[in-house]
Amino acid sequence: MLEMGLTPMETAAIWAIFAIAIVGLLYAVFLRSQILREDKGTEKMQEVWNAIKDGANAYLQKQMRSILPLIAILTVVLFFSVYIVPPTPEALERFSGSTPDQVRMLIGFARAIAFIMGAGFSLAVGRIGMRMAVEANVRVASASKRSFGEALRIAYRAGTVTGMLTDGLGLLGGTIIFMILGIAAPDALLGFGFGGTLLALFMRVGGGIFTKAADVGADLVGKVEAGIPEDDPRNPAVIADLVGDNVGDCAGMAADIFESYEVTIVSGLILGLALWHITGRLEWVIFPLMVRGIGVLSSIIGTYFVKAGKTGKSEDAMKAIFSGFLTSAVVSAALFFIAGFLYLNTPEMSAWGGWWRLPMAVGVGVLLAIVIDRLTEYFTGTHASPVNDVKKAADTGPATLILNGISLGFESSVWSVLVIALTIIASIAIFGTIQNPALDAVGRSTFILYGVAMTGIGMLTLTRQ
Repeated sequence: MLEMGLTPMETAAIWAIFAIAIVGLLYAVFLRSQILREDKGTEKMQEVWNAIKDGANAYLQKQMRSILPLIAILTVVLFFSVYIVPPTPEALERFSGSTPDQVRMLIGFARAIAFIMGAGFSLAVGRIGMRMAVEANVRVASASKRSFGEALRIAYRAGTVTGMLTDGLGLLGGTIIFMILGIAAPDALLGFGFGGTLLALFMRVGGGIFTKAADVGADLVGKVEAGIPEDDPRNPAVIADLVGDNVGDCAGMAADIFESYEVTIVSGLILGLALWHITGRLEWVIFPLMVRGIGVLSSIIGTYFVKAGKTGKSEDAMKAIFSGFLTSAVVSAALFFIAGFLYLNTPEMSAWGGWWRLPMAVGVGVLLAIVIDRLTEYFTGTHASPVNDVKKAADTGPATLILNGISLGFESSVWSVLVIALTIIASIAIFGTIQNPALDAVGRSTFILYGVAMTGIGMLTLTRQ
């Protein structure tokens, strides 16, 4: 990678990031093996669990048969897209020893392979995440009969498997593309992002439609027509409802989160390469990868701070989870500034605003994640006034219940929009104040967009949590 202009230290950093991505994936495998060793409960529990497992697997197989032909067609389309959107000047520079036709073929293959990689990774996160959730559900149910803390540990670590797959595969894909293509990475990164987005769309929308249809069916058939409670095993639609929860809320959501994680790193790398054109510095590209690597390590650390009591009593699960999240956030923020000081504190970077701007923007993103978490907990938690107000409104009739629910929904959205807007303003303040005579309006806009991208990367750094 030295031919791309990377110093030996930067080359070592890229390989370290690659190794951290592998560590994240190996940690997911380790957690999976731990969870599968847990007790699966009684025969009756396993009977219901097997029915849910069979239904979820059947849905995924059907979905796979529908998606694969489309992926094959789009792979061919992306290969031939080089005849419509030709390789960038960076690609011609990266492969300067090849003819333009040879570069076109190389970039065509790169786009197609990156698309398959993005689609495959998104599919893997969704499928493995759902299977892990199904495997964990019966084990959590069994553990809940013994200890709240044990049940929380199994449930949280099952979710961590999905998070680590998201972190590991997203970081691995972006790092591999940059290692191979260097300054020509944007030609392939778009294919990588498109592949992840496409699969997330199929799995999220398809799973959402399925779960809502099954949920409504369970209500209509069981509760309305037969007078059977929704979650009663005698309800003929209850298994379909529980299958829908897994394919929509586990498989679909996992692929959707991977897509968000993936496109933020893609945008950061592309904008970083745009800043390389302006400044001649590759730090803008490498630091986002370092941030994501730090996020993997801090997420692993945070896993072991999610603890509950060993008694059989029910406790506040969200409080225990937030303690792990906050631990990861503090560790991440500290390491961001340490990495920024050690790597970015150079005379060359001082000419472009100083070393502190990048870790500051990422730190703002981490703060955004914490605030969004607290807002969500406030507006949906049973201990806070919004949910209790809705409960009280239900006692006075359907009209007050509907009005109260709608107003709280609007209020929660307003607060979320305000927080996100303030975060964007903070990013603009951090990167919009850079003073350099070489900067024109386009350059300043690129810095501001890069700052917003870094904030997004910071927000999603703790995806595993």
